[in-house]
Amino acid sequence: MIVEKAMVHPTSILDGGVVLGDGTRVWQFCHLQAGASVGEYCTLGQNVNLGPGVRVGNGVKIQNNVSVYQGVTLEDQVFCGPSAVFTNDRTPRAPYPKGPGGYLPTLVREGATIGANATILSGLTIGRWAMVAAGAVVTKDVPAHQLVAGTPARAMGWVCRCGHRLDREFHCPACGRQYRMRGKIKSFPKP
Repeated sequence: MIVEKAMVHPTSILDGGVVLGDGTRVWQFCHLQAGASVGEYCTLGQNVNLGPGVRVGNGVKIQNNVSVYQGVTLEDQVFCGPSAVFTNDRTPRAPYPKGPGGYLPTLVREGATIGANATILSGLTIGRWAMVAAGAVVTKDVPAHQLVAGTPARAMGWVCRCGHRLDREFHCPACGRQYRMRGKIKSFPKP
């Protein structure tokens, strides 16, 4: 276990082989399982669980009551809202456990936001700077910068790197960034 310049609350449990980057803070009642790796300057809120071998990049914020199960990777600057849920098995059965070999990998790309109480099914990729609204149930991949909401989640528009919704010309009214769509979009979702 390597925990040099990180802060770990005394009520948290770190299993063998856990690596924490400089400046990372692990708050109350967290459990980081064997081989989990957390980058620099991350914040893990109260009651966060990281499964065995989970990889978390730099600058990630994981709010209270989030479990990141084995097979999930969070790249740099990902935000996970309170009580967000990740799954790693699409067909779980108590008497027929699959083990790690049966888990589908899930990738949350750089800068993406997972809203409070959102559920991310296993085997998916959430694109760079995408935004999953609170309470959404994500059942398919989410492209970069797309905003999805609902159950099941569906496209609601596009968001800027700064988090604001883009207008129909892919311009951010908050920070002024301008985007171009690569490829074709069928239609721009109604606001």
